Amino acid sequence: MQSTTDVVTCTECGRRNRVQRSATGIPRCGHCHTPLPWIVDASDDDYDEIVGSSTIPVLLDLWAPWCGPCRFVSPALERLAVTHAGRVKLLKVNVDEAPAIAERFGVRGIPTLIVLDGDEVVARQTGAPPEDALQAWLADALGVHQSMQDANG
Repeated sequence: MQSTTDVVTCTECGRRNRVQRSATGIPRCGHCHTPLPWIVDASDDDYDEIVGSSTIPVLLDLWAPWCGPCRFVSPALERLAVTHAGRVKLLKVNVDEAPAIAERFGVRGIPTLIVLDGDEVVARQTGAPPEDALQAWLADALGVHQSMQDANG
């Protein structure tokens, strides 16, 4: 069983902070209050709790350790989580260890990247594009999320 907290180093002041894996709101540094990158691993057992408690969009990375393109895209996704700290939660799911989640989303190729607003899929792509393309794709998906938030009040 995984711990319910992770330790994250603040990109602004360098302080280490405990961040709940499953929580509402946005994790912030206890010292300087800067939004912290929220990068979490999930399994079939805790996926619903982690996604269900998130009040910000979730960038779901469905990957496997034997997959070369997955290993290529992972550092870029982690940098995006830092860049978009406070706006997105990166959730990494190893499809070999979480087949129910892979099945839920009909994964046929990896890496599969999905932006979720609650249970709703906002954007989806399969493959490992360059980081600048990922940045544009995520920015567009977050813009769609913001438009949906504005329309709902």
